[in-house]
Amino acid sequence: MAIYTSKMDISITEFKQRCLEIVRRVEKTGKPVTIRRRGKAVAQLERSPSADIAGMKPWEQLRALGGRLQAEPGESVLRDGDFEALR
Repeated sequence: MAIYTSKMDISITEFKQRCLEIVRRVEKTGKPVTIRRRGKAVAQLERSPSADIAGMKPWEQLRALGGRLQAEPGESVLRDGDFEALR
């Protein structure tokens, strides 16, 4: 399998012939591949954001996916009165 170091643009015919190799390359390097038909970009293959966040703590995963937390890790999002109501 060839390893590419720069951004990769390929024809749809080449993608069809080497699909599995290209998917593995994107998975390994994280670099996207643009697929073209007659010189016009028709699709882009890129690694799923979930592949990048495996092993992160839940709040780090939310931040990596663009979520915004209202509380810091370890800080409660419940009010003190809510705890009293649960007793």
